[in-house]
Amino acid sequence: MLFLSLAQAAGTFLLASQALHHVSAASITQRATVCNGNSELCSRSYGSVTFVGAHDSYAIGTDLASNQDQTITQQLNDGIRLLQVQAHQQSNSIELCHTSCFLKDGGSFAAYLKTVKTWVDAHPNEVLTILIVNSDNLPPTQWQAVYQSTGMDTVSFSPASASLTKDAWPTLGEMIDSGKRVVTFLDNQADFTQVPYIIDEFSNVWETPFDVTEASFPCSVNRTSSANPTSQLSLINHYLDTSVTVGTITFPAPDRDQLAVTNAASGLGSLGAEVQACIAAHGAAPNFLLVDFYEFGGGSVFQVAANINGVQLTSTSISSPVSTSGGSGTTSTPLGNMAFDSVFTARSMAAWATVVSSVLIGALWTF
Repeated sequence: MLFLSLAQAAGTFLLASQALHHVSAASITQRATVCNGNSELCSRSYGSVTFVGAHDSYAIGTDLASNQDQTITQQLNDGIRLLQVQAHQQSNSIELCHTSCFLKDGGSFAAYLKTVKTWVDAHPNEVLTILIVNSDNLPPTQWQAVYQSTGMDTVSFSPASASLTKDAWPTLGEMIDSGKRVVTFLDNQADFTQVPYIIDEFSNVWETPFDVTEASFPCSVNRTSSANPTSQLSLINHYLDTSVTVGTITFPAPDRDQLAVTNAASGLGSLGAEVQACIAAHGAAPNFLLVDFYEFGGGSVFQVAANINGVQLTSTSISSPVSTSGGSGTTSTPLGNMAFDSVFTARSMAAWATVVSSVLIGALWTF
């Protein structure tokens, strides 16, 4: 009898243990198997992946102050994984604009982040980067307040230290599994001790020259705070400007006529050519490819990134360039996100003359 009782108890324990095992296994979140569209990228560190970025992602439209013509949500849907913005303090709000918000006001940073957060929540297997040009040198706690109000802080990655070498970053799979998959760089005033997820850009990333007007695009180190930039992440500013004259004032603006060439995968002045120049000069491809009007080239910018990453391009269908007709003065712009779309008005045209005459041209179009 004693033997039978022990046998029954052992059987009951075994069944209970098996049931507990199944419950525990079901409750454990499985490791991400697809990261940023490719299974191969899950095991790659953030520092060994290349991402396509939208330069002045908020500056949407067909006027001279625009750098993109698709809504923020569409940019992300098409494959943009670095959103770059410039911001200024306007009254009690952080607004997305160049030196003067009269020229191009892309709306509040809070509204922008809400749009991005909605997309991030709907795409749990994506790692995203936000790069902020802190034009008015705002303290990190002011940016933190916007992140907290929009819930973006809950998905923001905090590094182990203020700066990381490029090989010290976690893998995309680890970032996705942790839920901390939005990386934010601030070009100045970041303080790791105050807000660890607002990361100092130039102690972690080096950049090439910006506002380039010659198609040679030298892959040279232009901005960094590191004595050893080869250990950092890298960003190339691959957008071509041209000189535009309004009245008696001349200033740089995106060279739209050359976009198909600039964004191409190969050829003189192309994105692919600059990537090859970077590999030759620094022994590695850049981590971030910052471009204007990314859809010009029919997806070529994403093909360049896929080639670098050694993966298949997961989607060949992206938005078509927005048409503009100079003869009739009519334009066609996306209507899905009017908070970030604006065109020149009489007021903004007048503002060009006022602002450009009061500041240096280089300061006006910083970054």
